[in-house]
Amino acid sequence: MYDTLLLELDARGVARLTLNRPEKHNTLSARMIEELTAVAARLGADPAVRVVVLAASGESFCAGGDLTWMKAQIAGDAATRRQGATALAMMLNALNTMPKPLIGRVQGAAYGGGVGMMSVCDLCIGTEGPKFGLTETKLGLIPATISPYVVARIGATAARRHFMASRLFDATEAHRIGLLSQIVPAADLDAAVEAEVLPFLGCAPGAVGDAKALVARLAPPIDRALIDDTIDRLVARWDSAEAAEGIAAFLEKRRPDWTR
Repeated sequence: MYDTLLLELDARGVARLTLNRPEKHNTLSARMIEELTAVAARLGADPAVRVVVLAASGESFCAGGDLTWMKAQIAGDAATRRQGATALAMMLNALNTMPKPLIGRVQGAAYGGGVGMMSVCDLCIGTEGPKFGLTETKLGLIPATISPYVVARIGATAARRHFMASRLFDATEAHRIGLLSQIVPAADLDAAVEAEVLPFLGCAPGAVGDAKALVARLAPPIDRALIDDTIDRLVARWDSAEAAEGIAAFLEKRRPDWTR
């Protein structure tokens, strides 16, 4: 049914949504963004679904935006860039506002948009080995459309450090700043995820959705005005000479011209 995702639903109403581009480290292509937006709406509206587990195939959870897709945004006209940025922003919003618990099963590395995917989960369980990073500034970009969700998750202090320096960090740091709720050995990952699933199945489904909406109402709002602002900021960065140089350097396996 999907080109970039796998979807399974068990008899209890637990949906397992798997990012399935392992050969591309589950980077966010235009097709994956489209399919994630659609599946978030489908799962959110399905009364048979009680909990959603967001997982990934292969060695990486999600290595961020697909660079070929980003290159196309930079090469496109203003309308193309805005359309791409809006699709990404609205996909994140769809997952974030889905009225079902969303548990991240993080078996591998996550960079850029992958950290954004973790941040729209209600909680994430990860393993001990992977690295994480908000690496956009190395490409001449900024973590624009993911920023409301990442800052809500890790706070402004950690965001200042990680947004600007693009430094990689380990699971211990991800847990310390709140990106991961728990770290377990790889062999125990599924059991740990299941332990988080079970309490939700004992709760009234409508109350769970309303409780999630209540938290969103009490937190700083992530409304359409804020989302549009992040879209504007991403489009502006895609239009910059730094972004063109950063992505070209990455694809050509060389250092960008600002590297010291």
